[in-house]
Amino acid sequence: MIPSIHKRGSETIGLIRYLYGPGTHEEHIDPHLVAAFDPLTPDPGRDLSATYEQLQRLLDQPVNALTKNRRPDKHVWHISVRASPEDPVLSDEDWAAIARRTVATTGIAPDGDEQACRWAAVRHADDHIHIIATLVRDDGRRPRLHNEAHRAQAEARRIEADYGLRRIAPGDGTAAKRPTSAERHKAERRGQDRTSRELLRERVHQALSGAMNEAEFFDRLAAEGVRVKKRIAPSGDVLGYSVAVVGDRNKDNEPVWFSGSKLAPDLSLPRIRKRFAATTDTPEPPAILGRSGASAPVRARHVAAEATDSALALMASDDDSAAAAQLIGLGEVLDALAQTSLGPTQAELREAARHFERATRSHIRAKNEEMYALRRAANQIVHSGPALGRGQDGAATAVVLDVMFLAVITAARWHAARGHAQQAEAAQRAADRLRTAYQATAAGPLAAMRTYGQRLPASARSHHAATIRAVLPHLADRLHVEPGRDALTAVLDQAERAGHDTAALLTQAASSRELDSAESISDVLVWRLHHLGYITTPAPRPQRPRSSPAAPPAAAAAVRLKTPRSRRR
Repeated sequence: MIPSIHKRGSETIGLIRYLYGPGTHEEHIDPHLVAAFDPLTPDPGRDLSATYEQLQRLLDQPVNALTKNRRPDKHVWHISVRASPEDPVLSDEDWAAIARRTVATTGIAPDGDEQACRWAAVRHADDHIHIIATLVRDDGRRPRLHNEAHRAQAEARRIEADYGLRRIAPGDGTAAKRPTSAERHKAERRGQDRTSRELLRERVHQALSGAMNEAEFFDRLAAEGVRVKKRIAPSGDVLGYSVAVVGDRNKDNEPVWFSGSKLAPDLSLPRIRKRFAATTDTPEPPAILGRSGASAPVRARHVAAEATDSALALMASDDDSAAAAQLIGLGEVLDALAQTSLGPTQAELREAARHFERATRSHIRAKNEEMYALRRAANQIVHSGPALGRGQDGAATAVVLDVMFLAVITAARWHAARGHAQQAEAAQRAADRLRTAYQATAAGPLAAMRTYGQRLPASARSHHAATIRAVLPHLADRLHVEPGRDALTAVLDQAERAGHDTAALLTQAASSRELDSAESISDVLVWRLHHLGYITTPAPRPQRPRSSPAAPPAAAAAVRLKTPRSRRR
């Protein structure tokens, strides 16, 4: 249940006409009163003799009793209370009780206060009510409305429990502002799937993803097709910025501007500059060499996988400020992957990024310098261009999505342990989307590797099975019956042919995370081995000659690991 307090107004009659009217899209059906300060309050929706003006005069009576200089300029208070889409349809009696609880907890009409403000609750749809009140009590005093929005939210949580409704996770004041109903209706008229506020928030996050300085940030915003207006001081310094969707204009035919801070708390220019300042002078991270012939998207994704691995270690530490920085960096990498992926995977990654955006903010102050490696990885992903989703590109994308999924799950647990309910829920939703994206990306490369592994001679399969049993004796039986065992055999075979010590490589892959909770241990090991084979230089040593079938092109692209230059001649 979501209570939303709207802007205060100065005309009671105008709001009454809206509540009882047909609505912008004829969506107001059977508007009627469900509760009010006085049981005898006229209801223009059900009583043909009652008028809007009668209800207005009754509500405004305490206001009009004051002299003009004592009347508040904005005396109309308005709150809507909306049930979740999956909640059952409540009766008028239920909504009446909810309305009374809402005006009591907010201070409009405390229980037992006979001199409280006058109010009325109107229902014109199954899933919500509107409460209108006038902000002068019957005794001529003003109501005490300190922090009424927070109190309304707290009461909504109790109402959900009492009525068995969907439990909304409590917030901590760090969420981005929700679009207003007027913004939603305008988006529908313009044929937009989301409001301008939401579209701009996503585009600003995408422009910020991996941007290493302010100039790059604004250049990328312009490249996104966003209108940008900078606030310039007399000295010429930029003090702030606003953005607008092209073609979105107000009634005066002027662009509808949103400042960065109105989009989300972390998108104000001062907050963005702190992110840049903390990472500009940080030394470059060690280079990840990999195969010299790999494409730029492949190299960028392996860099991101390595940075995400490091982030996992920091999130498991006791340094909450460092962990909070990793969450911001993970959000940037997700945004970068969403921008450079193709096909249905892109839609899933964009949804994952939208959900995870909520998980990047909390009241824990982030050590921005700790996110440098992730921000640099996001920058490389963006500048490397789109990944084709097949061959080496597909395998590298599966590598980074595999470790990113684990990182987002870790983020959900991290938030849950600290009581950040909304952030934990958002991270879990992002993880669900990431799982779908990973499965779609990994299916092709894994199938190619399984085919390759199945075509190996029995002696080669037995040899690699012995390695697995020697390194992972407690998991060998489970790995033997998993569908992915042939892909694991394939990647071990290719690693050995490239000159790697497969026992050492498998030991390192298994030690990088716990495996018992993995849905498919073999798949996790495949991508860990694939990544380690990419970033690790094999020690030159003689190879044991062994006949095996030639790998089909798709399999070779998926599992081919780094081979020393001398071996490629």
